[in-house]
Amino acid sequence: MSNLPSNGLVYVVEDSIASGALYSSQLEQAGFECKHFTDGYSALIGIKELMPDVLVQDVCLPDISGLEVLQFVNKQDKPANVVMITSNSSIDVAVEAMRLGGFDFLEKPFTGQRLISSVQSALNKQPHNKLSQSVQTQNTEASHEFVGESLAMQTVFRLLNSAAKSKASVFITGESGTGKEVCAQTLHDASARNNGPFIAINCAAIPAELFESEFFGHVKGAFSGALSDRKGAVEVASGGTLFLDELCEMELNLQAKLLRFLQTGVFSRVGSSEVLHSDVRLVCATNRNPEREVAEGRFREDLYYRLNVIPVQLPPLRNRGNDILLLAEYILRQKSEANAKQFQGFSSQVESLFVNYDWPGNIRELQNVIENTVVINDGIIIELDMLPSSFGVFDHNESNTPAQKRRSSDSVSDSPMVAHDIEPLWQVEKRAIESAIRICEDNIPLAAAYLGVSASTIYRKIKGWS
Repeated sequence: MSNLPSNGLVYVVEDSIASGALYSSQLEQAGFECKHFTDGYSALIGIKELMPDVLVQDVCLPDISGLEVLQFVNKQDKPANVVMITSNSSIDVAVEAMRLGGFDFLEKPFTGQRLISSVQSALNKQPHNKLSQSVQTQNTEASHEFVGESLAMQTVFRLLNSAAKSKASVFITGESGTGKEVCAQTLHDASARNNGPFIAINCAAIPAELFESEFFGHVKGAFSGALSDRKGAVEVASGGTLFLDELCEMELNLQAKLLRFLQTGVFSRVGSSEVLHSDVRLVCATNRNPEREVAEGRFREDLYYRLNVIPVQLPPLRNRGNDILLLAEYILRQKSEANAKQFQGFSSQVESLFVNYDWPGNIRELQNVIENTVVINDGIIIELDMLPSSFGVFDHNESNTPAQKRRSSDSVSDSPMVAHDIEPLWQVEKRAIESAIRICEDNIPLAAAYLGVSASTIYRKIKGWS
């Protein structure tokens, strides 16, 4: 390999011999050196021996998923950029590949020029630098939308700075929308594990019968639909950070299996007796009160104490003072640039409204309000009448903010009630959820933000009523 041409080395992973030969020929004519692999395992061996400059691979391979090859590449010291090849039927997989770090994807059929252009772009792109390489631990507030100057956030930053230097488990608590996943990502980026993967799992979004497979992986034939071996999150996250969001949604029998893994560091894929080891740092989050969950028997006490080594409590947005405006300005810049708009700030009335509103959906709600406003309107300054009607601004004065409307609605009659007036709790909950969904024009995630719960909780409640 010492006589490599200047254009670089490209691995083509395509199970069709004819297609692979065609792609290789087209790239070789453009000055690249190519090597063709017809299955995923052969490609893994080749990558281990010598990392190419660019990897071009089909999403659907005969032995393992193309996503597994992508994740393997990204775990190496100097990963190549990966161009995925997909057909119409697997476009969703290609989108998932982009989320996992793929550089580009080509949808069949594509021209030779499109292939060459994509490979050239992948070759010229500088290796992706982890955020932590440019962010010092004392400045973690500069990452993502995790910004703030309030005393409450300074306490959070000090905790994260200390936690980043250790391997201890971190338990993040806070209301829905306060930025728990961003907090976990910031911690990962500032830690010594920043070159490893950051894998996030939403425990509420995975059906209980599939959770063990998602977590530990499975072997081919382990259950109906297990058509090939699959690595689980624990194995993929080895050397990095595994983030478990909405942890208190996990069923008790699964909590026992998680505890065993934490105690031993070993696990087995579903359907296999082979014992595997994974070195992961666990970061967990919940919008519930974990101590109450333990007291009421819904969460294992031994697991809680093993995970709650470094507790981090994220403050609700309403308790962060001028951080609201810092975040609003940051989000406005992002959304204006993404939508090719010219907005540069907020009017004094909007700023006053934002600071005095209690933000039940926290940062997620703030993002939604600003994005809605930016997309629909044009201008330089966000004015009061530009805000969405769903935000609750009707007469354009502070006396009509949603926060104050809710406070005034709390003043109910103290007229005596009898036993027949008591309504079953599930009916109260059902009526509140249906009302929120109706007010939010069937936008369930937005309704969830106002109610202070996760969208998955609402979906589960609706399913239970049917």
